[in-house]
Amino acid sequence: MSPTHKKLLFIFGTRPEAIKLAPLVRVFSNHAGFEVKVAVTAQHRQMLDQVLAFFEIVPDYDLDMMKPNQSLFDVTAAGIKGLESVLEDATPDLVFVQGDTTTAFIGALAAYYKKIKVAHVEAGLRSHHKYSPFPEEMNRIMAGHLSDLHLAPTSGAAENLRRENILEGIHVVGNTVIDALFLGLDLLKGPKGEPIRQSLQHLPINQRFVLVTGHRRESFGEPFENICHAIAESAACFPDVAFIYPVHLNPNVQEPVHRILGGLSNVRLIEPLDYPHFIWLMERCYVALTDSGGMQEEAPSLGKPVLVMREVTERQEGIDAGTARLVGTDQKVIFEALHELLSNEEAYQRMAKSVNPYGDGTASNRIATIVGKYLSDTI
Repeated sequence: MSPTHKKLLFIFGTRPEAIKLAPLVRVFSNHAGFEVKVAVTAQHRQMLDQVLAFFEIVPDYDLDMMKPNQSLFDVTAAGIKGLESVLEDATPDLVFVQGDTTTAFIGALAAYYKKIKVAHVEAGLRSHHKYSPFPEEMNRIMAGHLSDLHLAPTSGAAENLRRENILEGIHVVGNTVIDALFLGLDLLKGPKGEPIRQSLQHLPINQRFVLVTGHRRESFGEPFENICHAIAESAACFPDVAFIYPVHLNPNVQEPVHRILGGLSNVRLIEPLDYPHFIWLMERCYVALTDSGGMQEEAPSLGKPVLVMREVTERQEGIDAGTARLVGTDQKVIFEALHELLSNEEAYQRMAKSVNPYGDGTASNRIATIVGKYLSDTI
């Protein structure tokens, strides 16, 4: 059967999902054989809308379900019920979900309830710790067992799926986050880039700087204070190095960050950045210090060493490849790892020149080929 006009529905709700699915939406939208529709839950609203605008994606369905102080119960209940009518209207041949958010889980579950095939992008990542990251680890596992196509970024992720007795529909494709990064940076070379450059000129971007992100809920409290003290110690030791930290709006992040780092001359605490501002800065940083998942994949594509401030990571391939190093939340370990990168050129180059295991920016094209064959063979 020909794949002509197979109907695809992309379901997402957060900024990371939108970023990682944007290049796929673009590839399939430019393919004559597919009819593409996008449904957003708006699990995150403002951050999601910024990415949609940057990549020029207009959703066909918007559940607009973000509410003040919403809980996981609220997101799950509102999302699963809202997606019922979306699926009835769209009647897709294949539903795409991405990663490990609550939206990804309920998107896969809703499609399963309607007996619609599911493609899971970035399948197979595992930390093997039920509550770290929480709730992402279990969201990803449950979405995986509901899916039919498992688009794994690495061979290690594919092997994780096989260990869980998921044996069919697995394809190693790389990670679409790299596609999005290259696409985004290319867009910034044009008219979209000029306002970005102008708005960030006040930052110390003409010297070595460490780009910091830190917001994971499992680190709140003493571990997060340790992170802040490690940054403060590093800033004092390297007064010629700047530390630029877009601070998450969560009060559990804001309070310790401003109390411990607010008075330091070479630490710049700034408002959270949208995706284009952030990748513009990431391309120019010297080192990435982060607890983010995506940054572990993105920064090595730009030759930036990554220090991961988490006790465990579901992105072990980067650690094994040497592009990233797991430093946890211990002040001494973080400081020593940063000290080595900032003072030892050989150690820096060893990480900077390691090969990124997460792909080469062509994952979306691989996925399009796989999906075309899959729908031709099965539907």
